[in-house]
Amino acid sequence: MDPIELLKSAFLGLVEGITEWLPISSTGHMILVDEFMKLNVTEEFLNMFLVVIQLGAILAVCALFFHELNPFSPSKGKEGRRATWALWGKIVLACIPAAVIGIPLDDFMEEHLYNGTVVALALIAYGIAFIVIEMWRKRTLARRIASGDVAPAGRPAGSHFAHAAAAEPADGNDFGAITRVEDLPVSTAFGIGCFQVLSLIPGTSRSGSTIIGGLLLGCTRSVASKFTFFLAIPVMFGASALKLVKYVVLDGGTFGMNELAIMGVGCVVAFVVSLIAIKWLMGFVRKHTFIAFGVYRIVLGAIVLAYFLFIAA
Repeated sequence: MDPIELLKSAFLGLVEGITEWLPISSTGHMILVDEFMKLNVTEEFLNMFLVVIQLGAILAVCALFFHELNPFSPSKGKEGRRATWALWGKIVLACIPAAVIGIPLDDFMEEHLYNGTVVALALIAYGIAFIVIEMWRKRTLARRIASGDVAPAGRPAGSHFAHAAAAEPADGNDFGAITRVEDLPVSTAFGIGCFQVLSLIPGTSRSGSTIIGGLLLGCTRSVASKFTFFLAIPVMFGASALKLVKYVVLDGGTFGMNELAIMGVGCVVAFVVSLIAIKWLMGFVRKHTFIAFGVYRIVLGAIVLAYFLFIAA
């Protein structure tokens, strides 16, 4: 086992753990990193590794939200277990659009869309979308505060704001009609799943597309982000299983000690970093907008596009 290759794998795990949950495209960043830092592995193994490394990230969600997602928790009563099963039903339902469209097109997208130019354009396009949506939400919140429908952040709820304060959190400007994941309507969950289809284009960001969908469909940033985390569980396990089967059955790939070590290091680092990233993001979105992520996407996309058009060409 080459220590240099393990260090590269650890760095890719770091990138995955951060970018999987922030709406800045993990796959896009992994493709870009690969342009400048090559793992000494076969192309077939690399294509599989860049997806399967997400297992480390998704295990962090399972660990952090184990009680909330566990319908067999002994501390939950009959209603609690029923609510948990209902949540899982919404998660599975939201996965259907991406599975129906993504699985048949997997080979095509891998061949034609996994390149720096597509990633750069997607980074820019959805960066602009985040800024536009957050500015629209800001104007909407201002109008609702002016009309008395919502209490200003940090203001005690008097009689005029009592109903609104009970329905919506008064922290920052994280507002929306849906303030708890448990209250997410089935139709909204399916709608968010339809937005997830957009993430099939590398550079879009799975979390970015579903968060945008959640915001447009009336969720608070907290709810949109949390449901995105939950939605990732079946999506990532399914994508990883698909890539593993293709690697072993179709590509005839094998796992020697070197490959196993690279996979293990990458997944472990992704898991640890994801624990930190998820906790940080859940605190961030309660008081801040996604505009900073939009700006980051636009700047990074412009740099990447310039690189591939003028330097790497």
